[in-house]
Amino acid sequence: MSNLLGPFRRWLLRSTTSTSPPPSRPRSGHHQEQHEQDEQQEHAQPPREKPQRLSSLLSARSVAGEVFLLQLAVVVLLVVAAVVALVVQARSYAMLDARHRTLAAAGTFAESPGIVAALRSPHPSAVLQPSAQAARKIAGVDGINVYTLDGVTVAHSDPRQIGKRVVGPFAGAAAGKSFTETFEGSLGRSVVSVVPVKDAGGRVIAVVSSPVTVQNVQSMVNRQLPVVLGTAAAVLALSAGGTALVSRRLLRRTHGLGPAEMTRMYEHHDAVLHAVREGVLIVGGGGRLLLANDEARRLLDLPVNAEGLPVTDLGLEEGIADSIASGRSATDELHMAADRLLAVNIRPTDPYGQAGTVVTLRDTTELRALTGRAEVARERLKLLYDAGVQVGTTLNVERTAVELAEVAVPRFADVVTVDLLDPVLRGEEPPEVITGMRRTAVAGLRGDHPLSPVGELIRFAPAGPMAAALAGGHAVLEADLRATRHWRSQNQANAVQILDRGFHSLIVVPLRARGVVLGMAGYWRGQDSPPFGEEDVSFAEELTARAALSVDNARRYTREHNMAVTLQRSLLPRGVPEQSAVEVAHRYLPARAGVGGDWFDVIPLPGARVALVVGDVVGHGLHAAATMGRLRTAVYNFSTLDLPPDELLSHLDELVAHIDTDEQEWQGITGATCLCAIYDPVSGQVTAATTGHPGPALVRPDGTVSFPEVPVSPPLGLGAGMPIETVTVTLPEGSRLALFTDGLIESRDRDPDAGLAALRTALAGPARTPEETCTVVIDAMLPTRPSDDVALLVARTRLLDPARIAEWDVAPDPAAVSPVRNACARRLADWGLEDIAFTTELILSELITNAIRYGTEPIRVRLLYDRSLVCEVSDGSSTSPHMRRADATDEGGRGLFLVAQFAERWGTRYTARGKIIWSEQALHGGVAAPGADLGEALLAGWDDEGV
Repeated sequence: MSNLLGPFRRWLLRSTTSTSPPPSRPRSGHHQEQHEQDEQQEHAQPPREKPQRLSSLLSARSVAGEVFLLQLAVVVLLVVAAVVALVVQARSYAMLDARHRTLAAAGTFAESPGIVAALRSPHPSAVLQPSAQAARKIAGVDGINVYTLDGVTVAHSDPRQIGKRVVGPFAGAAAGKSFTETFEGSLGRSVVSVVPVKDAGGRVIAVVSSPVTVQNVQSMVNRQLPVVLGTAAAVLALSAGGTALVSRRLLRRTHGLGPAEMTRMYEHHDAVLHAVREGVLIVGGGGRLLLANDEARRLLDLPVNAEGLPVTDLGLEEGIADSIASGRSATDELHMAADRLLAVNIRPTDPYGQAGTVVTLRDTTELRALTGRAEVARERLKLLYDAGVQVGTTLNVERTAVELAEVAVPRFADVVTVDLLDPVLRGEEPPEVITGMRRTAVAGLRGDHPLSPVGELIRFAPAGPMAAALAGGHAVLEADLRATRHWRSQNQANAVQILDRGFHSLIVVPLRARGVVLGMAGYWRGQDSPPFGEEDVSFAEELTARAALSVDNARRYTREHNMAVTLQRSLLPRGVPEQSAVEVAHRYLPARAGVGGDWFDVIPLPGARVALVVGDVVGHGLHAAATMGRLRTAVYNFSTLDLPPDELLSHLDELVAHIDTDEQEWQGITGATCLCAIYDPVSGQVTAATTGHPGPALVRPDGTVSFPEVPVSPPLGLGAGMPIETVTVTLPEGSRLALFTDGLIESRDRDPDAGLAALRTALAGPARTPEETCTVVIDAMLPTRPSDDVALLVARTRLLDPARIAEWDVAPDPAAVSPVRNACARRLADWGLEDIAFTTELILSELITNAIRYGTEPIRVRLLYDRSLVCEVSDGSSTSPHMRRADATDEGGRGLFLVAQFAERWGTRYTARGKIIWSEQALHGGVAAPGADLGEALLAGWDDEGV
């Protein structure tokens, strides 16, 4: 029986081997390497963005989400279909395997050696039943049954069926054909294969059937189903993961945009790219053109196949091609492309995309023309602004005309001429009839030129442009001087030279301000400058009108300044009066602001004395000058009273206080100061007093400088009746007194102490004349024009020769008159003044007689021989005589009348111990002798005792 089962085992092993699944086909070496490289690149490349969340990935509102869901649905359907197909195929394969297995088992058993002999043996079941059971187990079938041709069971999987007759589809097998069928049997629905058993002669002697139930076949499929489902699940998971990876990359690429958004974005991209009136180029990292819109193609005349070519090969101008291909950033670079001027902007695409640049192009050809006009307008506005700042910086008419000419050259015209009326230059009102103007300023010309020079009087030709401008009151344009002839009448002598110098265009504009014509401005262009146009005319009128206001302001200021200067000069001393007490020099420097109120005066006083006065009035202008004149007049009038400095300033202080409180006074003069010093050349003493004014400087003959401490009182008008103190200093002959105003020592950058120190240094040194002293002091203290008025008065003292002084003490007795009179006559004879001896004796007789009769002791007579003869009679009484005309019946009262007739001047001066009655006589017959009748009448009443 082992011989029967051996071949069956070998068949079963081959059958099992053939039904096992084939091994998977290995990948080729190239594909395997490429796959590994792709995986390495995928893992090596870092993500550019943070991975999106699964919720974002699964969102159907983005393109990536839709793609993910669609791919996932397709994968699920494919996997389900594959699983169903695999299950159906597995069942089909199981049924087919069951057919093959049962057929193989039945055929192998039917062809096994010894089966024929076993069938013909007496007990075939005993032989075949064990072999059939063993073969069933080996073949894995539900049974191997052997039947005789008449249906008797010889061997069966169920031993109880042996010997029983069965009815089955064995007719085909009995006819010698094998078959396989599925039918319902004792085991249930089964697959049965029937094979005939033939003897050596080929006759069918029995049939062998091998059944397998469908249930067993289904169990085989069910055993394979977990593997199939597991494989399907794995495939589904791998597919979903791959789909997720692809969708995630797509999500990064699309930035989470939805389909509608992407559609709208691309529609907008096309609309913006091709509809915008600005050229757009996208250039890659290698300098190749990646994209160009329609406007860029038009502006650069790009070929159709420009994309993908290097920018330098597109036939563009070298400058713009190099700029576009450089990859650098640029903003509004201007380049020429054919006949177009393009503004090029270049920006890198990082980090918004791949390495490269985006280039935008704008056609600025028309914009350049508009920009040029706008630039001209801007320059014109700036020129008007500069003219407002630079023209009229000074209140000088001529300088203002020069500033107008300079500000317009060369920004508006090549040459500018300004002509003004002569009355305007003097600050006067312009005349109604204008026949000519004075050339005041020329700018833009160097060396010899054909135009009229500065200072020349220009007469207007009736047909010339200047006359036309005056008649019409507006600007006149001569756009082309070669084509017109009118201007030649104004420049007949040098018209050819003007054209030869290149002048080709002219605008003449009248200088008008406040309805009157002040002058004329001429704007000339030549050489390469374009001719004037209508727009230039309006600008020239605007510029000239603004300058005309400055000229008129300067004219008005000149008029007022001239009036103030005239007033001041008329009020200041025109010269120093002749006197012998001091040698005087003076300086007056007006401030930059104009006429001020500083003043000085030298006033001769009786007794050969002199008063030196310096004052200061706060402020500038006409009011200050007028106030200065009032104060100077008041001081001069008070000095005629022969008052000492303190009394003179007290009266002046009361006068100023009265003026300040006067209701009709429109502006007070509070704040004025004054210094008064009286020098006596007989004693060499100077007495000084001040009201708020700096004291004098004293320079002794050895060159040492000191500042005597003069008691300072409040400025004029603020004294409130307080007494004013004086100081008296005895000076050696040749000393210099310097009286000055505060403008000499004070300034914004120098305090008074520093100013006094500088003045001390300037005054110190060897003996100088007063004139030299003034020059040195002004040069040292005021190198530039001062900010305040400065008055400086320097006086060098003299002493009267003692030989020219005669003094006598007179006893209070009328008999003493004659001896004194005789002594005076002898002294006059010694001095050579015999021609005035008679009148002098008459004057002295009257004065001495009055002192003896009405005065008190001590009585003293003094004669001073200076520029005039001074007779002084002093006594201890403070009673002053008064001159009156005596009646015919009066016995006396004619003495002072005689003195007034024969003396040039006479008066009374009070002293601390009484009074002095003095008289002055001109030397050598300076006063006319009285008439004969008057002399006889006077001599008739004269006796030695006096009257």
